[in-house]
Amino acid sequence: MNIIVVGCGKVGLNLADQLNKEGHNITIIDNDEKELRHAVDFLDVMGIHGNGAMPQTLREAGISDADVLIAATNQDEVNMLCCLFAKKEGHCSTIARIRDPQYTTEIKYLRDELNLAMVINPEMAAAREIERLLRFPSAIKIDSFSRGRLDLIRAKVPENSKLVDIPFYSLKNEIGLDVLVCCIERGEDVLIPKGSDCFMAGDEISFIASPKDITDFFLKLGLEYTPVRDCMIVGGGRVSYYIAKYCKETHLKLKLKIIETNRERCEFLAEEFPECSIINGNGIDQELLKREGIETTDAFCSLTGFDEENIMLSLYAGKLSDTRLVTKVNRISFENVIREMNLGSVIYPKQIIADSIVRYVRALENSKGSNVETLYKIADGRAEAMEFRVLNDPDLINRSFSDMNFKDGVLICGIIRNHKVITPNGSDMMKVGDRVIVVTKNTGYNDLRDILEEKVEEESVIHYEL
Repeated sequence: MNIIVVGCGKVGLNLADQLNKEGHNITIIDNDEKELRHAVDFLDVMGIHGNGAMPQTLREAGISDADVLIAATNQDEVNMLCCLFAKKEGHCSTIARIRDPQYTTEIKYLRDELNLAMVINPEMAAAREIERLLRFPSAIKIDSFSRGRLDLIRAKVPENSKLVDIPFYSLKNEIGLDVLVCCIERGEDVLIPKGSDCFMAGDEISFIASPKDITDFFLKLGLEYTPVRDCMIVGGGRVSYYIAKYCKETHLKLKLKIIETNRERCEFLAEEFPECSIINGNGIDQELLKREGIETTDAFCSLTGFDEENIMLSLYAGKLSDTRLVTKVNRISFENVIREMNLGSVIYPKQIIADSIVRYVRALENSKGSNVETLYKIADGRAEAMEFRVLNDPDLINRSFSDMNFKDGVLICGIIRNHKVITPNGSDMMKVGDRVIVVTKNTGYNDLRDILEEKVEEESVIHYEL
């Protein structure tokens, strides 16, 4: 597909990189010639120097032939203008980055009036993920499918777990819960497990479970479940604002303490969220952190605008106590190094957004098939978890899984049928209207049919009479 990305900042560059890897034709527009040259050289894509909110620049970038335009500059109004002109000049789908909290109550109106396919807000998406993590503090990461009916949870198997060496095929009988382990990270290896595989101490596992079974499985696994009662946040930016907003809206019983250096920002947060403790101070001041209770807080979130500062703060908090750690990282160039550190749950706002846009583009590319409805990169991008809608395809429906020929590295982890969650086994089958969760190491699937091995056509044999 022909995709135009306006703005090559951190979000725009990451989006262009992800979509370029998916095999699309990418054109980047930016006013900053130096940044544009870096993006073009780094990604090997087309670059247009100019203002993306000008029709002439959009024409030069090929808007008339574009399938998708993504406006990802750091100015919301410019992004909306880009999308408005793109609709006038071409016939593409438009996606706008709108991040100012003032617009959050008007998102539906803006989407309808500007005819936007999607509105992206990295900070809001990151805050929603952090809020979920605070609800389930034993999890490293939580991804939700089918509007929260099914969760994909990432957790670490403790050294003393009683489930170590128990084969997965007997796991349900051992613990009495509908849980399916669908991905294992063991050192540098990523495994899509089979029934004969077992847990090993130190494994990072991704498992599917309904929300009601998650806490019980943590306890069976040997992870202590202690609800988070109070949380200290360093950095009073947009992510912190949205966390406080979600906690207030969901009536989550959580005492928030936010430390921010900017006095005006503190006054704004205190006015918006009188139930939170807002501290005007330097978050890297060790004495201040100790005085405010870093050694006893249940959760600690480092959410400043600087990756190095967030990493150092989380390492410091992890040394002082066993607090639940959440670390925001914007640059993902050193994820292999970061993974080795004790940083708790690492949140990449721009990666969360990239996943949602890749999902949309894949579905748009294959609009007549069983489209990808939800997509998450798991195991640090080395595997994907996808939700598909099942259509009337005779090769897929009403056939037991044991009779189907799936590709290697593919696992069907869950079926959602009539709002009920089914943890599948070999005798289960797909039916029209189901939503199916698939985990695979074979990235790039667009359609549910992609999980099947291609049929080998038998050679036609011609018989001659002698």
